Amino acid sequence: MSRISTVFDALKAEHKTALIPYITAGDSNPSITVPLMHKMVEAGADIIELGVPFSDPMADGPTIQLACERALQHNTSLHDVIDMVAEFRQSNSTIPVVLMGYLNPIEVMGYKDFAQKAKAAGVDGVLTVDLPPEESHDILPIFQSHGLDSIYLLSPTTQPERIQKISDAGSGFVYYVSLKGVTGSNILDVDDVAKHLKTIRDISDMPVGVGFGIKDAETAAQVSSIADAVVVGSVLVKMIEENPDDADKIMNNIANLLSSMRRAMNNVATQA
Repeated sequence: MSRISTVFDALKAEHKTALIPYITAGDSNPSITVPLMHKMVEAGADIIELGVPFSDPMADGPTIQLACERALQHNTSLHDVIDMVAEFRQSNSTIPVVLMGYLNPIEVMGYKDFAQKAKAAGVDGVLTVDLPPEESHDILPIFQSHGLDSIYLLSPTTQPERIQKISDAGSGFVYYVSLKGVTGSNILDVDDVAKHLKTIRDISDMPVGVGFGIKDAETAAQVSSIADAVVVGSVLVKMIEENPDDADKIMNNIANLLSSMRRAMNNVATQA
């Protein structure tokens, strides 16, 4: 059983929801990434989503676009990101790590070479934003043979037949984008999300993570009452943007927010 499946099974047994924070690897500089990963785990993260810097992050709003720019100023490459995961694994063998990014860096490295290196480093899953299941025929078997979960995005406009196709291709969990728009969008309608999650669950038995628009403990708690995982990204990346040269402040601010989210989510679980 994969680390991702193990985490979701354990949380389900406790009626809890996974907390999945996202940061861009190498932001604001590469030296902070691994310590920040450990800090997020201490604050209650169940799975870490690590962004691979890319020059044209089309699904992301200005906050994460700027994070990619800061990381790329330090020449943070896919090789570097894999090395960061390997360093994290030296003292943490249990928390799943998902790489989130775009296809170009993987193509440049080569599908098989990437899968071998990622698995050896301790990567558990890959979410490739611009790789739909229709174009995954070459890469999906390679990921599967190396034990890497392929995680796909669903949106409010995804139709049932496509949900089925994504469910058939994917593993680990599916990531439901709760808003029409890019990362960092503002308005979250929890009732609308709940309606779409029902449709997804009628088709797929994979855990469903919900992201985009989750900014504080209140919204994290609201989403945790209906989802299997809460994904939080832009608000964390914004904290890095606001304190690019102060690693301690970055880590403390992010840890404080994640801790408040974890407490609020646990309270929801207790009341269920």
